[in-house]
Amino acid sequence: MREYLLTLCITAAVTYLLTGPVRKFAIVAGAMPEIRARDVHREPTPRLGGIAMFFGLCAGLLVADHMTNLNEVFAKSNEPRALLSGAALIWLIGVLDDKFEIDALIKLGGQMIAAGVMVMQGLTILWLPVPGVGNVALTQWQGTLLTVALVVITINAVNFVDGLDGLASGMVCIAAAAFFLYAYRIWYSYGIEAAAPATLFSAILMGMCLGFLPHNMHPARIFMGDSGSMLIGLVLAAGAISITGQVDPDALALFTGSEKAAVHQTVPVYIPLLLPLTIIAVPAADLVLAIVRRTWRGQSPFAADRGHLHHRLLEIGHSHSRAVLIMYFWSALIGFGALAYSVNSASMWIVLGVVFLSAIGLILLLLPRFTPRVPAWAQNFVPPRYRRRRGSGGAAVTLETTRPDSEEQSAEGSPVAAGVSRVNGATAVGSRATLTEHRPVDTSR
Repeated sequence: MREYLLTLCITAAVTYLLTGPVRKFAIVAGAMPEIRARDVHREPTPRLGGIAMFFGLCAGLLVADHMTNLNEVFAKSNEPRALLSGAALIWLIGVLDDKFEIDALIKLGGQMIAAGVMVMQGLTILWLPVPGVGNVALTQWQGTLLTVALVVITINAVNFVDGLDGLASGMVCIAAAAFFLYAYRIWYSYGIEAAAPATLFSAILMGMCLGFLPHNMHPARIFMGDSGSMLIGLVLAAGAISITGQVDPDALALFTGSEKAAVHQTVPVYIPLLLPLTIIAVPAADLVLAIVRRTWRGQSPFAADRGHLHHRLLEIGHSHSRAVLIMYFWSALIGFGALAYSVNSASMWIVLGVVFLSAIGLILLLLPRFTPRVPAWAQNFVPPRYRRRRGSGGAAVTLETTRPDSEEQSAEGSPVAAGVSRVNGATAVGSRATLTEHRPVDTSR
């Protein structure tokens, strides 16, 4: 565990330290696209944050290769090299897209090629543990197609959810944390060495996200872009492929009594499409809804719009930060709920806890629909938006609890000096006058 934590910390440190110089490079290179109608931010913000995340990945793998125990992962398996090869290819495609806006079909082809590169080096699904049946062996073509499909789905799910400051990196970090605990339990508790690569991938992925989050939280100073979102999606998929299609349930049968019992013990991770997609349940749901919505309207599934889950949270009145935290909450609830259920599926307390937390989540979703009545003695303990002000006739009037759009209007109507926190691209290499002129966009929420 110490070596995993050290790898995580070094990955996070390298990513964090490189993000600042990468931000300056992105501004100089012109990787700051104009504001689009579907964008939430109101200032041109540099992309290419995936460059820092990729070098963090390289640093994590390099450090792990020189560890006493983690070195065995590189000696006994070719999966880390397969991951690095696929990650380098998908990262290069993402960098070109952040700069030149590559066509969606070209990116889809690049994702398939990156998945194919990993398959050629051994990172593929060899069998599927099916509850009630046992171990189902796959042919080479079946394993390849299933692996490519999982990689493409995961990459696009993460890419689709990358719409608010800190949303994608935070949700993937939560998913990686839950997946790390699950993989570490299989590797350490049962002594199954085949789970070690997935554990290492999850630790490095957490470091990449934690190192980038301080620069990406609202208001974001830099976006990860497709170079970052596709990269972390591929790393997450690589861990899922490694532990799902490489760990043989026959090994778990030594501890559970039979192969069917071993498969049943891991049901919470294998049931969704027979793959561990519970860790990205929220992004996957957003991906499916986006495809259905756009196809129903006669549009391309890759056509961008403002119908994602985070956009809908903003429309019903949540602030930017609250919408991100709500998405964090649901990701953690689903990921760690599945993890707890896999540890002890017979415990009723786990089910009741998940139900209770789900009720809290629903209350948080509907919170902007209600106007709280705060008593006079509690006025100083609540945010200003919930306080009452005195009208002209002396009657108390409750302030609106909807998201204040006046900040955006004031940003358009009056100049903002360099160094102000909401000026996302103003303080990297000079004053705001050196940046692209901000043009108001007429958007409906």
